[in-house]
Amino acid sequence: MKRCMMLMVLLGVVCTAMPAMAETVTLRYSNFFPPTHVQSKLAEEWCREVVKRTNGEVQIEYYPGGTLTKAQQCFDGVEQGMSDIGLSALAYSRGRFPVMAAVDLPLGYKSGAAATAVANAVYEKFRPKAFRNVQVMYFHAHGPGILHTAKVPVKRLSDIKGLKLRATGNSGKLVQALGGTPVGMSMPDSYQAIQKGVVNGGMYPVETNKGWKMAEVVDYMTETYPVAYTTTFFVVMNRDKWNELSDENRRVITEINGEWAARHGQAWDESDKVGMACFLENGGTVIPLADPEAWKAAAAPMLEEYVDMANKKRLDGRAILDFTLQTLQAQ
Repeated sequence: MKRCMMLMVLLGVVCTAMPAMAETVTLRYSNFFPPTHVQSKLAEEWCREVVKRTNGEVQIEYYPGGTLTKAQQCFDGVEQGMSDIGLSALAYSRGRFPVMAAVDLPLGYKSGAAATAVANAVYEKFRPKAFRNVQVMYFHAHGPGILHTAKVPVKRLSDIKGLKLRATGNSGKLVQALGGTPVGMSMPDSYQAIQKGVVNGGMYPVETNKGWKMAEVVDYMTETYPVAYTTTFFVVMNRDKWNELSDENRRVITEINGEWAARHGQAWDESDKVGMACFLENGGTVIPLADPEAWKAAAAPMLEEYVDMANKKRLDGRAILDFTLQTLQAQ
């Protein structure tokens, strides 16, 4: 070997080390939103941006519409490695994320951008243990969740009694507090349930009238903005897969995450406008509340119930709720 090297020197051959080729990592991204939904399109765009900014070192296979894991299975799917990245709603795992549940309370949200900012701030402040086995990419949250019904108009609080309404997580508790009967189900199942009369409607953001075609099966939208809630959506990654990435690629993805959280919040608000137009085009009727204070009074105990629930889980429920409210008021 030495004789070979000496010969190369004598012959004037310059020996340069070849740069090591970076190993490509391929990730599978599971999302329950249908591919045509604006939030699905944004998620897919996130995938392309990651590929672009990592110079192809991170490749992503995108599975929308629950084709890899269903909405309720998504978080477990990421933890267990069925998928590497997942996007779904925290509310589909009721009771599992007690800190973040404060964000979904009926606090009178006015926009998706505000709700998204609140969700990410609450996570950063309290770093819930429920996420210790995954790498959080970011959270986003929809605009005001309000009441939609088929065939039965709701104007006063008393009108909601006896109605079966699709609702999940804290929105289910809200329906119950208001006097209705909550029925838990994911958005993909809600269209047929309303169409067939299994439920009378549900609590949704206005965007669902277009994004999930709900305008085809509901007739009335009640302006329940005083008790408007949101639903927090997570984007998380399998921690082992995250650790396989280079430091530089983790830095790049973290940077993209900050940009995309804000984009999702803005998209929720833009799609609310589209959803309202779709609802009206389908002949829907918007009903103003006749007794807003009564609705607020009926929902108010939910906040104290949250504090009690969180305290029983050895969390500081009051601190979490106060921080959530203060952050929302600052938006």
